[in-house]
Amino acid sequence: MQHTVDPEKIPAAAGAYALLIELPRPTTLTRFPEVTLPTGNYVYCGSAYGPGGLRARIARHLRYEKPMRWHLDFMTRCGTARAVLAHPGGNECALMAAVIAHPGTGIPIPGFGSSDCRQCPAHLAAVPENFDLARISMKTQQ
Repeated sequence: MQHTVDPEKIPAAAGAYALLIELPRPTTLTRFPEVTLPTGNYVYCGSAYGPGGLRARIARHLRYEKPMRWHLDFMTRCGTARAVLAHPGGNECALMAAVIAHPGTGIPIPGFGSSDCRQCPAHLAAVPENFDLARISMKTQQ
């Protein structure tokens, strides 16, 4: 995977993050009930409360060589990370709510990345080409 994000600039604190991924071609996800995502831009919202916090989790997502454990691993192997938003102490559901409030977003796979969440339709959203994670950051801090 190519990326325009430097994981060394991400804090090592625990918190939540949003990862903007561009898929240059249709991508089949085989760990979920098999589904193919069309070409386009997607935002995945997750949390990192384990060792190394946000920096370790995001760096893992950005690596090409990794065990394929999570649904997102198939997307990050085929796509390009265009931006990351890290919120130390943040909540992934609050980030997701801000993402899906943006006009033109949709939920491509209900339940994706949110098997342990009872409030979000998914933690993956399809977003418009001009989607700006920085705008989400401002909304979640208000």
